Amino acid sequence: MIILKRPIVTEKSMKLAGDNLYTFEVDKNATKKQIGKMVAEKFSVKVLSVKTVNVKGRVKSQKAVRKLYKTAGIKKAMVQIGKGQKIAIFETPKEEAVVTTTEGEPIMLREKKDILGRIKVKVERSSVGAAPTTQRKVITGK
Repeated sequence: MIILKRPIVTEKSMKLAGDNLYTFEVDKNATKKQIGKMVAEKFSVKVLSVKTVNVKGRVKSQKAVRKLYKTAGIKKAMVQIGKGQKIAIFETPKEEAVVTTTEGEPIMLREKKDILGRIKVKVERSSVGAAPTTQRKVITGK
């Protein structure tokens, strides 16, 4: 029996990942102890708690045939891991670069891709003197 089917990556689950609470789709017959043991083995983390939710299937309509059909339900597991530990599947890559302007000021550029593939660029101007730092966010999409 395959216990962990796939990670669930949504906006809400990514916010929860910041609080060390990771969401997975699991087998319907899996218990909390089995889920916790499998996550600890696969990702080498310490599991603190496991919460499970049975999600009902939805009734959908098919326009061409004008009939209703029901999708299969799933079981979600939210696994809380120890503080300071992370699961790499839920992390987004972060890139940093330092660029100098024509005046010779160093500018720090930080790029971060979100789940939808958009790039967020944060520009930080850091001057050596007593001038305050200015921050500006630029969001570019596809």
